[in-house]
Amino acid sequence: MDLDKELNIELRDNVAQGSYSNLAIITHSSSEFILDFIRMMPGVPKAQVTNRIIMNPEHIKRFYMALKDNLLKYESQFGEIEIHNSQPNKVPINFGNSSAEA
Repeated sequence: MDLDKELNIELRDNVAQGSYSNLAIITHSSSEFILDFIRMMPGVPKAQVTNRIIMNPEHIKRFYMALKDNLLKYESQFGEIEIHNSQPNKVPINFGNSSAEA
């Protein structure tokens, strides 16, 4: 892509509203990464995938680098983000009186 050219991006109203996700699952093959963004709600027995993004390995690495850069900027401005989980490979899921792990 020629960096001297302006990129024209359209943000439709229905997309601009965004969608909430409190869990993400990432899977990959040799040719692509799949990011499933999930919304889990209290009292609802079934979590729902709200968005699925499929990216090739080069784009996922660029995304990772941009996300890392933004996290560092965020933490330098607002302080370190604490992760309230002693097991980094498990995601705590606590709603109401029940708890589970995913």
